[in-house]
Amino acid sequence: MIIIRTIPELKEAIGKVRSMGRTIGFVPTMGYLHQGHLSLVKAAVKECDFVAVSIYVNPIQFGVGEDFESYPRDLTADAQMCQQEGVDLIFSPGDQDMYPGGYASFVEVEQLTQGLCGRGRPGHFRGVTTVVTKLFNLLEPDIAYFGQKDAQQALVLKKMVEDLNMNLTLKIMPTLRDEDGLAMSSRNVYLSLEEREAALVLFKSLTRAEEMIQGGVRKASKISGAMKEIIAGEPSAHLEYIEIVDTHKLDTMEELEAEVLIALAVRVGQTRLIDNMIVEV
Repeated sequence: MIIIRTIPELKEAIGKVRSMGRTIGFVPTMGYLHQGHLSLVKAAVKECDFVAVSIYVNPIQFGVGEDFESYPRDLTADAQMCQQEGVDLIFSPGDQDMYPGGYASFVEVEQLTQGLCGRGRPGHFRGVTTVVTKLFNLLEPDIAYFGQKDAQQALVLKKMVEDLNMNLTLKIMPTLRDEDGLAMSSRNVYLSLEEREAALVLFKSLTRAEEMIQGGVRKASKISGAMKEIIAGEPSAHLEYIEIVDTHKLDTMEELEAEVLIALAVRVGQTRLIDNMIVEV
């Protein structure tokens, strides 16, 4: 496994792989890897000849007052995990490599980015789509792997790939959870023991919503009301949003039909957590 820090080195390495006709699997990450990330890596190793992982905390997807400076970083530990899983290449650039002085080009997907996390984090998805486009251009993957936990991000990126005729396949892999149901996230490291226990309200509320739908409830307001009650019962949890939307355009639904995405964001202490569930109606 090699670790590459500069764009010229990366282009040279990818050019050699491409010249050999090998398929490239790519897992973009911001590092501080956990088993959720590694599940994506395992899929890539299984399905592709050559696997690359990017480890880059992308500054332009963080808003003012967000946790860019404090976001957990440990390239040494990340590299050890990647090597154990059979990764061939890690790309870990600096900010000046990705956004040199005078940088002025951005990629933006409209409509899908307006609600859910996009409403409270203006500019976030523009930062995501820009950096992912750059990484796709640099690594030229045949398949790129993302997690379902970031459901809105996954839909936005699928739309971007479709609209811009990008020559790759996106694979969205299931959310990995700890045994108690908490979705795996690099930000979980921020949680104290008490806050981690409190964070279970996200999964509890989603599970309650699924039970209600399976029991025949179709009014979104009734379902979201039950979820809000669960979250309100945890003093250290503060709801940012609950949305029940369709899984294609992320349009809000009043009466549920077909397949729905139930998504929420909750602050537990100072930590912002997201989670979601797709439910067949």
